[in-house]
Amino acid sequence: MASRLILVRHGQTDYNLNGRLQGASDIPLNETGLAQARAVGESLAREEAIAAVYSSPLGRAQRTAEAIAAHHDLEVTCDARLRERGFGDWEGLTREEIEKEWPFEFALWRAGVSSGLEKARVEHRADVARRFDAACREFSERHESGTVVVVAHGAAISLGLAAMIGAGEGNFYGLASMENCHRAVVEVRHRTEGAGWVRLTSLNLPPDFARTP
Repeated sequence: MASRLILVRHGQTDYNLNGRLQGASDIPLNETGLAQARAVGESLAREEAIAAVYSSPLGRAQRTAEAIAAHHDLEVTCDARLRERGFGDWEGLTREEIEKEWPFEFALWRAGVSSGLEKARVEHRADVARRFDAACREFSERHESGTVVVVAHGAAISLGLAAMIGAGEGNFYGLASMENCHRAVVEVRHRTEGAGWVRLTSLNLPPDFARTP
């Protein structure tokens, strides 16, 4: 069983820069995002025990994952369970635009409530957490030792990580949001079913962390 997982958020896109929700929309990395992907790849080049690199199938995550995998002569394996939370009719909108057009649903969303967002076709938080957690558990069991890198998205990582450490769906706000190409590190504690199967050791590490004295 892999001993660690490194969860990496993809590099910057123009939607990130302009404060627009991306969700399942396949928005590419911009020039800053490409530079961030190279930087995190270089930072993780020193990680000698990386056994595999998994990625969301969305291009912004794949490009980031490829920049990491290249340093280890690994192929990137895509898994749909790592995709970003689907935001339905809100994708491409800013928070101000959502609040104006969907005031009731916006209030529920900001309050951390998932029910009541069906009209806007927003994916339920619990579903995101469940699929992300299941994927990471499977990856850890697939590799007998070493470190597994998982490249995904801000909301998916926050929700999935909360489930993995046993914080519960309603407590994901207790985890700082991951910035572009920053990463979290978790240690695998046990194989048994249920929450709390990993221990969070680092959160929101910047791309150049490994090169810091």
